[in-house]
Amino acid sequence: MVGVCRRNGSTSPEAPIPMKRMKRNKIAAWFLTLCLLAPAAFAANDAREEDRVKDAGEVMREILNIPDNIPQDLLDKAECVVILPSVKKGAFGVGGSYGRGVMLCRGGEHYTGPWGAPALYALEGVSVGFQLGGQATDFVLLVMNPKGARSLLSSKVKLGADASAAAGPKGRTAEGATDVVMNAEILSYSRNKGLFAGISLEGSTLRSDGGANEKLYGKKLSAKEIIVDRKVGVPSCAQQLVSLLDTKSPENKSDPKSLE
Repeated sequence: MVGVCRRNGSTSPEAPIPMKRMKRNKIAAWFLTLCLLAPAAFAANDAREEDRVKDAGEVMREILNIPDNIPQDLLDKAECVVILPSVKKGAFGVGGSYGRGVMLCRGGEHYTGPWGAPALYALEGVSVGFQLGGQATDFVLLVMNPKGARSLLSSKVKLGADASAAAGPKGRTAEGATDVVMNAEILSYSRNKGLFAGISLEGSTLRSDGGANEKLYGKKLSAKEIIVDRKVGVPSCAQQLVSLLDTKSPENKSDPKSLE
């Protein structure tokens, strides 16, 4: 065994004290770096959620400015709106789909008040019968009655099973729409490569994105607490979207009996 001489002439195995100290210093430095970077990482996540809300507002503004867009009479009868901006082909697995966006509703027990703060939602599902062609696709869903709204606010909903869904008609009015469309709880639209059309999302699921809501609002909140209980105000990133809907559809024109 190789030994080292001490001043008194004795020998002993070489003690790796300096190396242990170096390891401790490296661990301390790593921990300090992690502490310094963590706030920036959380801020980046918050910014990502805020950007998602802003993107939803821009998508809604652009779609409502299309001449042959969502029929005004349907928008005026919608209790809630779900907007999923820029869902890209890369976000879709083989025969599957995934996207994130927002849901916001009119206020009050019967959804007759002004539009309120958004809750963040995720779209997941099996093949929806279309190809994205490498381009980003925007989705807009209208929730057409309180039952559909309550379903989305309470649990994950499978479109076509837990809630009736149909491809939405487009144009200035919904005249000529089939009974299936007019009786659907959720109507869905897509915009891809500049083409705006109704599209069926049956088989897909919608759920509240709890982690994203916590990042956006800084605390754990359910979709119901955000949308119905109004436990938070409208964040600055959603002001454009809420103002747009309050301007374009300030009043719920559904049959009052259908809102009971």
